[in-house]
Parts: sequence; C-alpha cells; structure tokens
Amino acid sequence: MKTRVLIVEDDPHIRLGLEEVLRGDDFDVVACPRGDQALEAVARHQPGLIVLDVMLPGLSGYDICKQLRARKCVTPILMLTAKGQELDKVVGLDLGADDYVTKPFGVRELLARIHALLRRTPGQTPAATEDGTPFTIGTATIDPRTYQVRRGKTVEELTAKELKLLQLFHTHPGEVMSRDRLLNEVWGYHYYGTTRTLDQVVVQLRKKLGDNGGEPKHLLTVHGVGYKLVS
Repeated sequence: MKTRVLIVEDDPHIRLGLEEVLRGDDFDVVACPRGDQALEAVARHQPGLIVLDVMLPGLSGYDICKQLRARKCVTPILMLTAKGQELDKVVGLDLGADDYVTKPFGVRELLARIHALLRRTPGQTPAATEDGTPFTIGTATIDPRTYQVRRGKTVEELTAKELKLLQLFHTHPGEVMSRDRLLNEVWGYHYYGTTRTLDQVVVQLRKKLGDNGGEPKHLLTVHGVGYKLVS
C-alpha cells in the first residue's frame, strides 16, 4: 500500500513540482493550497507524512504544526523554510516539526529526508512510545504516553523525535553518544540530513527541560563528538 503524503503549499509551481516528484517515487499524493484548509485536509486524508510550507494564506505553517501537535497528531511533518532563515527552522522544530528543507531544495535531498522520516514499521506508533513508563531528568518528568514534559506547573509538548531522543539518553546515562549514532537511531539509518538538525532539537529540549542556562547541567555537549546525559 502506498504511503500518502499531504503537501500544504500555496505556490502552484512548487506544489505541482512536489506532486510530480513524489508520485514518481511511488507515493500517493494529495495537496492543499491554503493553511486554513490544512487541518481539515489532514483529518480527511489521514496522510502518513505532511510536507508543510511556513508561509501560507489563511494560517501559517507554524500554527498548523502547533495545532496538530496539540491534537496529539504524531504524523511526521517536514517543513519548507525560506533560504537562510534559521529562525524559521528553530521555531518549526520547537512547535513540533520533525525536520525541514530549505528552499530552493534538490529533489534527492527532499526524497532522502522524507524516506528518513518514514523509516518506521507501518501501522505502529512512533518507536519513542514503545515504553510508556514516565521518567525524570533533573526536575522534569517526561511522560511518553502524553508526549509531555512537566516541571512543577509548567507543561511542555514533545515531538516524536524529541521524545525518542530523551528516551535514548535516559537509557544510556553518562554515555557519550555521537551525533551520527543519535541521527541513525532517531532519524533512521542512512539519514541524509545534517547534524544541525540534531543540534537544534537538543537546544529546544534543553528549554523544555529547564536546562537552557549558560551552562546546561543535564544534556551536555561533548565537543567534536556529540552529547551525553547527566541526571
């Protein structure tokens, strides 16, 4: 059975080009030209992946992403961001996007990122939810069943990738984990993205854990290698 991809893009040239590329790669493709039609399109078509532009008429990609995650939708989201706008990428990841590509993008890069996001067993929830036992990191409690981090009265929502990263760190406390290993285990083997994606997700995780001061105490950077968790 073909994987269905929903494209939310208002530029007709880009939208039609994406449709052609994805159909050529054997995906079932549906498209939506407006942000204020996207939530209905997700509910109607139940896509296996969403390609979501940031700048859309009616409702921005940020707002769509935020609302989908608030509704506990765990469908992978690949955001399309403007060239050189790093803030777009950081905000998108913080709101629940799983990855991004920057316009203009190459076909091979786009397909590689889509396949990396879809590298899960069909019909299952993301691997990050396999163990639903809550656990703690510092003063934060992570609940895989609700995709939430709680610190006192503060509640933060987690994406599937963020949760899987936290579980991976939690099961390997004190162990230095290379960026390549983290990308392979969380994003999938043969991931074609850059380590910058991982670094930005770690920055967002530190904020959600309350570990984002000048010197983080729990998610530590091991320069030239990767990261480690110190509880």
